[in-house]
Amino acid sequence: MTVSARAMAEATPADRDRYVDLLRVASLGTVIAGHWLMAAVSADGIGNLLALVPALQVLTWGLQIMPVFFFVGGFSHALSYRSLARRTDGPVYAVFLRARLQRLLRPTLVFVVVWAALALAVQLAGRGGGGLTGAALRLVTQPLWFIGIYLAMVAFTPLLLKLHERHGWGAFAALAGAAALVDVLRFALGVPYVEFLNFAFVWLAVHQLGFLRADGRIRRPAVLAAAGLVAAALLVAYGPYPLSMVGMPGEKVSNMAPPTLALLCHGLWLVGAVQLLARPATAWLRRPRVWRGVVAANGLAMTAFLWHLTAMLGVYGAQLALGLDLPAPATAAWWAQVPVRILAAALLTGVLVALFRRFEAPRPNAPAPGQAPAPAPRRTGGPLAALGITLCLLGVLGLSMTGLGGLLDGHSATLIALPVTAPGAIAMALGGWYLVERSAPARRVRLRG
Repeated sequence: MTVSARAMAEATPADRDRYVDLLRVASLGTVIAGHWLMAAVSADGIGNLLALVPALQVLTWGLQIMPVFFFVGGFSHALSYRSLARRTDGPVYAVFLRARLQRLLRPTLVFVVVWAALALAVQLAGRGGGGLTGAALRLVTQPLWFIGIYLAMVAFTPLLLKLHERHGWGAFAALAGAAALVDVLRFALGVPYVEFLNFAFVWLAVHQLGFLRADGRIRRPAVLAAAGLVAAALLVAYGPYPLSMVGMPGEKVSNMAPPTLALLCHGLWLVGAVQLLARPATAWLRRPRVWRGVVAANGLAMTAFLWHLTAMLGVYGAQLALGLDLPAPATAAWWAQVPVRILAAALLTGVLVALFRRFEAPRPNAPAPGQAPAPAPRRTGGPLAALGITLCLLGVLGLSMTGLGGLLDGHSATLIALPVTAPGAIAMALGGWYLVERSAPARRVRLRG
């Protein structure tokens, strides 16, 4: 049995930070809209609008909103871990991991299994090599990188939360300083492979800002926004960093893969900016109808994120199947079709959400705190959970790199110096999820944040 959005909205505690829920769904919605707009599909394949029209790359300073999602994740993880620690006897790590991953990995693995089955069927029929189908098999798993990074954030929450409680802003400064040092070693000294450390340092620094918000320690958001914006602008103007805050095909340096100090400064300005809007937005969210809409949207946001590229590619596939011309990207005819394509993609995404959202839907909460304590975790739960989430994040990241176009021919990509294939990545993700499920008691727990 699932819980309706209306019931969840009406049961919202008075002290809940509703603005965080709005930021979560708004950030994912912005990413979806950005992907729909940037995809430049033609008869020759799939390109990137920002590469075709470089002047539009400045839009990524608003549309590259993933730092806000990771910031919100830090806030939620801090509240959830502390809440579980107060109510759980014994080690809490496995319980925390299992509870946090319930609504993240279920819809993700369903998406992976469904697309893997489709990819296998297409390739067995000898049709997965080129054209829009081949491009779809390569492209559709790319956004899974974000879920892999998020899994790492969940895994490191207990350690980083302890550092935050001991050092506060100093813990954030240490991660930011490490990110800056990595870029110095990379660009000034040419140290090979060191840049990949910033997948951890940059995103975990943004995550650390969520801990600071949870403790009310971001007191001057205007200063944070201004400092981040000025620093990012100076780094792009005078450093080796590109203008775009998302990856561009063929570029020698990307701010995203791996992340750079410029992207971290971009995240600082975004966090400061959204904090400036917190008070008026919170007042707006007190309206029952508005809050019910946010609750409903949060209940399907992850499913929509997973399937939005499928919907977009389905719209283009329908155009080709109907014999309709695909105008050259960035031409007047192409721009004229943009509203219609986005509306069609939104409608098709709605259909896919209706089919698959039950895998994300929240279940009824366990008894409230004070009625019955959660059962004690198994002694081996912590190591088992750590191994499980490691396999999950490696599998998800690997699949985001390999795509599903080479299931039968052994196509591989390099992940942390090791080759990984799509079947191997899928096996790691499924095996890791099984270990996480086995690591903690089956009883559901109630999470804050």
